[in-house]
Amino acid sequence: MPRIKCTISYDGTGFSGYQVQPGKRTVQGELEKALEKLNKGTCIRVIASGRTDAGVHARGQVIHFDTKLEIEPSRWQIALNSLLPDDIAVSSVELAQPDFHARFDAIGKEYRYFLLLAKHRDPFQRNYAYQFPYELDYGAMRKAGRLLLGTHDFTSFCSAKTEVEDRVRTLREIDIYEENGLLVFRFTGDGFLYNMVRILVGTLLEVGTGRRDAGSMQELLENLDRTRAGKTAPGHGLYLWKVFYENKDPQFEN
Repeated sequence: MPRIKCTISYDGTGFSGYQVQPGKRTVQGELEKALEKLNKGTCIRVIASGRTDAGVHARGQVIHFDTKLEIEPSRWQIALNSLLPDDIAVSSVELAQPDFHARFDAIGKEYRYFLLLAKHRDPFQRNYAYQFPYELDYGAMRKAGRLLLGTHDFTSFCSAKTEVEDRVRTLREIDIYEENGLLVFRFTGDGFLYNMVRILVGTLLEVGTGRRDAGSMQELLENLDRTRAGKTAPGHGLYLWKVFYENKDPQFEN
């Protein structure tokens, strides 16, 4: 059967996360509902590069699925977009190798977190950026970010609900910059633990407001204690921006 690879984007506001949950509206559920219609009632399972939580958005989520239908990639995109709700869009489709796996073949990801630096709320940004009314020391946050780069056990920066035992990950880049009136935190790495980006952002914000010393990042990493790191930033400011695969992203090759 052909294996189809899709890159999708979605507004996470109206979803209880990516993964199927009984009685709840999810991104995976909507995708599989559309594919079932195209496949005349046959249930098609969709595999993603990873899950996103309720309210979290995606610009470059990658999925794959197997199907008996012989349809050109460009027509797959048209067909799926005609059946999907307005808050999900398929941006590209390609015929993948039979052994391609959206999750296990990924060698890295990029996440971005958006902060609205304003003392008063903006109703048009309320679902897409975290309003933060306090002044920030960008230099201190960038210094802390540099100390987090590299390969570490990120137990202090993941949720207590994290199921995986191996919590060693490699953070390759942390950029902090202003763009279109928003403060952007950009993270790239070989993989991210449950809530890791949101906890990193929450911790860096404590550094930026002077509640935490930038030099304390090494100690946080060594403590392996979630209670020592900052609060988990809200989900609606987070975007899964891009998933990297070896064949097309040589910058992630070792």
